[in-house]
Amino acid sequence: MTTKSFLFTQEPDWFENRQGTRHCLPEAVQSWTYEAGSLTQRLRNYYGDAVTVKVLRQQWHTPFLSERRLLKLRENRYSLIREVLMHANGKPLILARTIIPVRTLNAAKRSLSHLGNRPLGEVIFSYPRLERKEMDVAMINPLIWTPAVIAEAGINGPLWGRRTVYVIRRRQMLVSEFFLPGALEIS
Repeated sequence: MTTKSFLFTQEPDWFENRQGTRHCLPEAVQSWTYEAGSLTQRLRNYYGDAVTVKVLRQQWHTPFLSERRLLKLRENRYSLIREVLMHANGKPLILARTIIPVRTLNAAKRSLSHLGNRPLGEVIFSYPRLERKEMDVAMINPLIWTPAVIAEAGINGPLWGRRTVYVIRRRQMLVSEFFLPGALEIS
């Protein structure tokens, strides 16, 4: 049996983005966490076509408990789980984990299940009525990253991340993004 995540040995502890949360985050982290547009586009504005995606794992599995609760999924309901590393010129920038329930894949006419090495942001930000519902924030302790992802992304300390519920054609999906030092260097 495969594990729920290539990235984590256990589910991260998330906290709800509330009024005042922004002021608890380091300035560089605030800039990425509260980016209103596509993180892919922001990276491309800086690095151009050097931004690429490496798929670490894409599989059907049951999401973590808090992910199922956010998406209102039943316990045994499988979703497409995609975990990737975005980088430019070999520099790791962002780790991402996306949960796409079956009903969302169907609403998106399956374009989300055949992304390959295309960035998710390139696809979802092309939807005319993409909505952001809610966002959580976390500081991820290095102890819960898997050894494989620590080696792949060069993790050597805590990482900040955000997870956002997006709605496409009235169907939800969950995107979690974790900001590596390479991304935080970009203003």
